[in-house]
Amino acid sequence: QVRLAESGGGSVEAGGSLRLSCVSTEDTNNIYYLAWFRQVPGKGRQGVACISTDHNIDYADSVKGRFTIAKDNAKNTVYLQMDNLKPEDSGLYYCAADIFGDSRLSGWSLPRDYTHWGRGTQVTVSS
Repeated sequence: QVRLAESGGGSVEAGGSLRLSCVSTEDTNNIYYLAWFRQVPGKGRQGVACISTDHNIDYADSVKGRFTIAKDNAKNTVYLQMDNLKPEDSGLYYCAADIFGDSRLSGWSLPRDYTHWGRGTQVTVSS
């Protein structure tokens, strides 16, 4: 059974940094896609970054150059390093897993493609 647990959220000033972690109960080598999503009130979950077992990486345009996704398979952990944070980055950040990666029709950032989710960690960026 795959369970994901995020940590590392908090409150920072604009321009600051945070590093989010997501620990998986399953070997991350066996999860085809690991991704980070974020959600703000009134909007659905939006894809932030994704990393595959082939080490293909994708980012939302809004975070390119500022965020970095990486994973450490020895620790079954995926990270999101967030630098130069902006107030619009605020939200509840979720880790998500698409174990098989066999139903992709429209890229990496559709929540429906992910079968396992963490409970989220809050990120608040003040101006």
